[in-house]
Amino acid sequence: MDRIVITGGIPLHGEVEISGAKNAALPILASTILSGGECVITNLPRVVDVLTMGKLLGILGAKVQHEGNRAVIDAGTISSTQAPYDLVKTMRASVLVLGPLLARWGEATVSMPGGCAIGSRPVNLHLAGLAKMGAEVSMEHGYIRAKAKRLRGAQIYCDTPTVTGTENLMMAASLAEGTTVIENAAKEPEIVDLANFLVKRGARIVGAGTDVITIEGVRELHGSDHDVIPDRIETGTYLVAGAITRGAVTLNRCRPNHLDALLMKLREAGVELKVEQDRIHLNAASRLKGIDIRTLPYPGFPTDMQAQMVALMTAAEGTSVITETVFESRFMHVEELRRMGAEIKIEGTRAVVTGPTKLTGAPVMASDLRASAGLVLAGLAAEGTTEILRVYHLDRGYERMEEKLRGLGATIARQKEGAAQAGTR
Repeated sequence: MDRIVITGGIPLHGEVEISGAKNAALPILASTILSGGECVITNLPRVVDVLTMGKLLGILGAKVQHEGNRAVIDAGTISSTQAPYDLVKTMRASVLVLGPLLARWGEATVSMPGGCAIGSRPVNLHLAGLAKMGAEVSMEHGYIRAKAKRLRGAQIYCDTPTVTGTENLMMAASLAEGTTVIENAAKEPEIVDLANFLVKRGARIVGAGTDVITIEGVRELHGSDHDVIPDRIETGTYLVAGAITRGAVTLNRCRPNHLDALLMKLREAGVELKVEQDRIHLNAASRLKGIDIRTLPYPGFPTDMQAQMVALMTAAEGTSVITETVFESRFMHVEELRRMGAEIKIEGTRAVVTGPTKLTGAPVMASDLRASAGLVLAGLAAEGTTEILRVYHLDRGYERMEEKLRGLGATIARQKEGAAQAGTR
């Protein structure tokens, strides 16, 4: 099993280009099975989750050609409407094929999803919405089974904003008979990107990016080309990497307007930022100040940046309180940060960080995707060598992370189990 070895204490300097957004790419790929016609998707990140979705589409019968950051998909014929456990268990986003399969083919059997162990993320809102649209939905032996001759438009209210739920229902409604209104919809930029792709293909969708999305169903969609938006969480991660190492970095090909809450909090912590249309310059030469953060659905502070900011606050002066409101099991990285010398207390849904503390390298274990990123950032700032185990989590969501960090001057390498302990520049 791979591990990442980091020799820390080096301020990062230089430029890095941001990859396409994993969380936009996955629903866009799933949506290609809504119709035949060739779809060409570019700026796809080469991460495990995207490759897994490509495999799933192939199992369903779609023709998938994936080369580099580009995929060509033709779902003119589908040979199966079942998404098997072996694939779905590794990636929660596999549930996104449920709506498209049901809407186009009248049936779908999808294994209950897996993914990161960050707390309960039930799919009940997906299922309740599909049932309102006329589907017969049941749970049998760990699988979701849904049937409908043709879905009907419906008024759907989500008890809580759900990103994958909004995406699943929006895709299903694109081919439903009549008009569907999704209220209290999630507003993430990735939902807007999916809607833009569907509209290119002939869907009638208005309101994506607001809490009310209206979809007027059509009989069929056609193929189209699409360039996936830049990844806002990768952008945030490299901003924090520059800040925690007291460096100066420039992030190219990003969307600063997708990161308003994070940029505001970094400035509050004393980080100097210069924002352009598709570029952010960061300088963290000044002392960092402790701040309070509360994770919220978009446009609030993203829960996917919580672990990275906890790591950053160990380098800030004073007490910081980070409150997690989205997932109940998302502080598993804290115990590993303590092993590196961090002073952090967990009080229910809050992490109280006292800083600055001098982190020292240690063997640590990643528990989920964003926790992995937080530990990498801590390792970049720590004195000595940090070994991060179970980095397969990291590979699910970050493209060429070690290579990009080395380009900024970090001493970081990937090693196979049993390899020498020293990092390589």
